Amino acid sequence: MRYLIVNADDLGQTSGINRGIAEAHGRGVVTSASLLVDEPASAEAAGLSAELPELSIGLHVKITDEYARPLIDLRDATALSAELCRQVELFQALLGRGPTHLDSHHNVHLQPAAAPHFGELAQKHGLALRGCSPIRYFPRFFGQWDGETHLEQISIESLLAMFERDVGHGFTELSCHPGYVDATLTSTYSIEREAELHTLCDPLIRSRLDELGVELVSSAAAGGLLAAASLRS
Repeated sequence: MRYLIVNADDLGQTSGINRGIAEAHGRGVVTSASLLVDEPASAEAAGLSAELPELSIGLHVKITDEYARPLIDLRDATALSAELCRQVELFQALLGRGPTHLDSHHNVHLQPAAAPHFGELAQKHGLALRGCSPIRYFPRFFGQWDGETHLEQISIESLLAMFERDVGHGFTELSCHPGYVDATLTSTYSIEREAELHTLCDPLIRSRLDELGVELVSSAAAGGLLAAASLRS
């Protein structure tokens, strides 16, 4: 079987992003999202989650600014561990439950200094950590590099080609950043978000996945399937 998680990052950053992620879940192929807990629209996102029970919500740890510069010293094990615990606790306070998965802004959890602490956190809470689990991480659906916008990378045609080439057997997570741009957004990734939203909601995307025999699953569902497979083996 081929399973695909489509995970929207940056939930909670703005109301426009919240609205876009909700739309990409309701009309499109987004199955999961990752919540920023310290942003202006984090509480709004938590309330929205109650209206979207099929949307898995994980923790999107933010310890870097919009230019990927660390906000704390990643070599300070005590400070980093304390910050990770604080964000987990705030997530639980906002949603009344724990996250379904774990990742981070700018994938800082993959940096050597941070990786062990994220790994310990994921193990403690029984969470799949992006790029460090049986779920293959696929990050190429992203419309900006070297400071330039590349809308062709996040077009319908491009995403369909990615499905053909890159969604193999087992579990794959495709990360995305859909949303509406509003006056409160201070991200370097802006117009690309609405382009992603348009692509993710196009009917061709879901129909092509059906033709390829790829099943859309949430992070929570993937965790259950992996646990069941482990018990059988």
